[in-house]
Amino acid sequence: MAYVTTADGVEIFYKDWGPRSAQPIVFHHGWPLSSDDWDTQMLFFLQRGYRVVAHDRRGHGRSAQVDGGHDMDHYAADAFAVVKALDLRNAVHIGHSTGGGEVARYVARYGEPAGRVAKAVLVSAVPPLMLKTDANPEGLPISVFDGFREATAANRAQFFLDVPTGPFYGFNRAGATAQPGVIQNWWRQGMMGSAKAHYEGIKAFSETDQTADLQAISVPTLVLHGEDDQIVPIADAALKSIGLLKHGTLKTYPGFSHGMLTVNHDVVNPDLLAFVKG
Repeated sequence: MAYVTTADGVEIFYKDWGPRSAQPIVFHHGWPLSSDDWDTQMLFFLQRGYRVVAHDRRGHGRSAQVDGGHDMDHYAADAFAVVKALDLRNAVHIGHSTGGGEVARYVARYGEPAGRVAKAVLVSAVPPLMLKTDANPEGLPISVFDGFREATAANRAQFFLDVPTGPFYGFNRAGATAQPGVIQNWWRQGMMGSAKAHYEGIKAFSETDQTADLQAISVPTLVLHGEDDQIVPIADAALKSIGLLKHGTLKTYPGFSHGMLTVNHDVVNPDLLAFVKG
């Protein structure tokens, strides 16, 4: 078991596979999951000669279940602690959902200033802002996220079955075939983490305005989003993000869900590879 200890004393679990001399691909997972959610992508890139790295966010997976720091600032700082400990350079950072927010803040605040990032990918990502505000009238009302908090606090185990069984992978759509193993793996990853980290993380992914982060990023950035994403609606995220990035490329997928990295990996992985190599 490999860990990095952050400046504030938090043990962050990470995986580091592949040749140390190869270009690193760093993966940032979504809420409330862990680095295990990237298994398909990590094996795909490993088999093509890359060094692949992924960590469990604080309070998630095998990382320490600490009391505080469940916000984008700490998430990005923790990612930088892993990057520095492993001395990763010329890295491509790929983030899914909340992990996309983590990537945006990491690249803007740490990766580019330190000269350690080559490219970024935001997949079904939460930036620039999910919450409906006067300045962001297209966002989702606070009641949606209050419902997430209520469900997490009342019966997290059931909520963590309902989400992957329904909207996360689009298994609630007519004609969809649910995949029990995928659902159980989502539940397993979620239940490994801290209820407090998950509860407080809802505010982090829904209320953090990352407009400035996106505007600060100058490395090539690929934005991928499913057009039938029921968790992070494409109009609130990808279609806005692409207009804020200096060197952004947008690719959308008709009918694909929020969990397309898992259930449509045969389509998405080659697109990720083409961007990394391009």
